Amino acid sequence: MLKTYAGSCHCGKVRFEADIDLSRGTVKCNCSTCSKTRSWVGFVGPQHYRLMSRAELQTEYQWIPPGRDAPSIQYHFCATCGVRMPARGDIPALGGIVFAIPIAALDGIDPEELATAPVMYVDGRHDRFDRAPDDIRLM
Repeated sequence: MLKTYAGSCHCGKVRFEADIDLSRGTVKCNCSTCSKTRSWVGFVGPQHYRLMSRAELQTEYQWIPPGRDAPSIQYHFCATCGVRMPARGDIPALGGIVFAIPIAALDGIDPEELATAPVMYVDGRHDRFDRAPDDIRLM
């Protein structure tokens, strides 16, 4: 069931809302970017994401993975405190445009709700998003 969550960065300047069904699962990836940030996300379509603050309060990072012609994800961060905010991606396997909502940025979420949310581990380091990596202990 979709539920609307509010989220924000550490300093509170960047705020967003997202409609997420946590019972459908969340994702942890082992690609180089996600590994360094210990990323834990829920994916939503653009109709389920709303930036509530001004876009210029964020900064953006794009990375072109080896073997690709262009970046597929725009990572967003608060320009003041540096906390990762929802990233925008064009990922055909997920239906096109999606937003990766950082679970840690959701405000006031019930810890029990998080504890029961299924987690799918993906091997993004080897572009195998259909399977878990061999070792998930540090994800």
